Amino acid sequence: MISLLNDLNPIQQKAVLETEGPLLVFAGAGSGKTRVLTYRIAYLINEKGISPRHIFAVTFTNKAADEMRERVERLLRGSAKGIWISTFHSACARILRQHIEQLGFGRNFVIYDEEDQERHIKAVMKELDLDFKLFHPRAMQSSIDRLKNEGITPDQYHPSQFNIFEKRLALVYQRYQEDLVRNNGVDFGDLLLFVTLLFKKHPEILWTYQNLCRYVMVDEFQDTNLIQYQLIRRLVERHRNVCVVGDDDQSIYRWRGAEVGNILNFEKDFPGTKVITLEQNYRSSQYILQAANHVVKKNCLRKEKALWTENPEGELLTLYAAEDEADEARFVVRKIAEHIQPSDMEHTENPGRPYRDIAVFYRINAQSRAIEEELVKHQIPYTIVGGLRFYERKEIKDILAYLKLISNPSDGISLKRIINRPPRGIGEKTVERIAVLSREKDISLYEVMRETLKEDWLPPAARERIGGFVHLIETFREEAGTLSLSQLTLNLLARTGYLQRLKEEGTDEALSRTENIDELINVMAELERGDEGVSLETFLEKVSLVTSGDLYEDRENRVSLMTLHCAKGLEFPVVFIVGMEEGLLPHYRRGEETEDLEEERRLCYVGITRAKEKLSLSRAEKRSTFGVGRANLASRFLDELPFELIQVVEREKRTETLFSQETFWPDNVDRYGDEKHIAIREEDGSRNEEIVLSPNGFYSLRTGMKVRHPKFGDGRVKSIEGMNEDQKATIFFQSVGPKRLKTRYANLEILE
Repeated sequence: MISLLNDLNPIQQKAVLETEGPLLVFAGAGSGKTRVLTYRIAYLINEKGISPRHIFAVTFTNKAADEMRERVERLLRGSAKGIWISTFHSACARILRQHIEQLGFGRNFVIYDEEDQERHIKAVMKELDLDFKLFHPRAMQSSIDRLKNEGITPDQYHPSQFNIFEKRLALVYQRYQEDLVRNNGVDFGDLLLFVTLLFKKHPEILWTYQNLCRYVMVDEFQDTNLIQYQLIRRLVERHRNVCVVGDDDQSIYRWRGAEVGNILNFEKDFPGTKVITLEQNYRSSQYILQAANHVVKKNCLRKEKALWTENPEGELLTLYAAEDEADEARFVVRKIAEHIQPSDMEHTENPGRPYRDIAVFYRINAQSRAIEEELVKHQIPYTIVGGLRFYERKEIKDILAYLKLISNPSDGISLKRIINRPPRGIGEKTVERIAVLSREKDISLYEVMRETLKEDWLPPAARERIGGFVHLIETFREEAGTLSLSQLTLNLLARTGYLQRLKEEGTDEALSRTENIDELINVMAELERGDEGVSLETFLEKVSLVTSGDLYEDRENRVSLMTLHCAKGLEFPVVFIVGMEEGLLPHYRRGEETEDLEEERRLCYVGITRAKEKLSLSRAEKRSTFGVGRANLASRFLDELPFELIQVVEREKRTETLFSQETFWPDNVDRYGDEKHIAIREEDGSRNEEIVLSPNGFYSLRTGMKVRHPKFGDGRVKSIEGMNEDQKATIFFQSVGPKRLKTRYANLEILE
């Protein structure tokens, strides 16, 4: 093991060797945090003699957990069997499979994804006769998730008497949870909430897992929410051997419940905590790191740290101000074409790059449209990371719904999805009648259907069709005990006629759906060839717990397009960040509150630190919104980048550029105050000379100039109107946004 530790730098070694008591590791971007965690696990087993079964490591994606497990196996030169390396949700699902009966559920419970959850909430709201326009289902869904992340059950939720949304939320939440019990189903939030409730109600179960998990390690700790933090605290309160690794500068999921305070307050919550900071970056060039450090240091709510590297200085960052989103897309694709590897250059000294080395990041999904169109135009292959996942495709969801119902007949959500898919003559009115009977008798939909065959609740024709469906499911349930998962699924496809109907359609879309189903069978067959095989329940749990962080696969040679949130955890030699504008980054919906702006700045920092060798930033001076072009200010985060690290890219076929005037000093302006004319090209192609003397009589106030106001702080001049004593300037201040001031009384200080 000593030779293995030689692979680590001195600070990383220290983090590995500190095994007892609470340890907080601040791990900057690209500083080797996964290496520290895996070496720490190997050290505990090989050098400390800790049994693998007493080690619990938790992270946020299945992909990260698999990577950690594979690395540990390589270090141990064998199997990591017995080590519990998992995501939070997978770990909680495992605990609930053993103990959920204590909470009134069956062990064969199903796990609903976001789409299933939304469908269920819509059904509940429809039953309660709530107007979707007044109370949007997504808002209800988000609020219920938030309550669960805070550990609040329907009985514990007390809405304000004067808030109509909260009062309706209480009704929806209560009915929704009652339906989940009837369906023997849970959603993602329940996995965490129910384990918390289990530990509170049954201390003996908590003691069992405290005794089992004697050494706990948490990756990406800055992304934990309140209930995840509580679970970790309960698990380690007996032995206190907990190591948390994270980076407060990369906390970007506050909108889904993550609390950066969990990592910032860890020392207070765990007295005696040892703190280690990893600052050496192994990923990026020096220039990229300098840019990232300058941006993030503007945040106040952070642990002081500065990334450094022994890597070369690298290339300067490039900055481009496009006329609009189309011009921005043309610039990005033109630069991509300069990087890629033509087939006739494979044996040259400078062969270029494969497509997979290149990524384009944006703040919101809608920004991808212009980039996609330009990539298609130039026949450049690309993939959108974070788009529709394989297991979310309609045909895959249909097959999974059949399998869920076979595993758990109480699953009403899955039953409603496939009861008439393919069509078997069971109409919506029949399903609604069954749903009413289900609520009245407090039994599952499937049980009502079984009872219907004995009673005269439905017309004879409907009873006959219901009987055929029940018989079909019962046959599959019997076969599930003897057939392999893939064979069961093939039988299902044949007997339901699902695959045959797709073949009969004969369209390209139907062919694509058939290919997706074929891939699903391949996934099952591959799992069946594993050492331990796979059961129906295990497979369903595995696919239910696929997270957004598991989406990226770099096996195909394609340019990657993704939001900045999806980019976290990834790295690319060449990165483009588009849309560096006020209203996009930072996003206008986040407002001007300190916490919101700091998270947007962290998001920008995450994007910058994904780049290894080359980083290109761009913005559009005009971007269409609902079909109307709007002028945009440059992102305030551009102002926070050191001027000397930036190479401004001129627009093709024009001699002037507004970019320098609004973001950095142009070549024809003396940064120390000598008066020069600035040529501004208007949209009609004319030139407008704009020079205005400031009140002190010897310094020019110009569009794009950076100024300081005694009350509002630093800002940048957006526009100027009027002359002499009547002159007014519109200035965008970082603290308060745009202000229109009379220059004569503004008392502005010219910066730089």
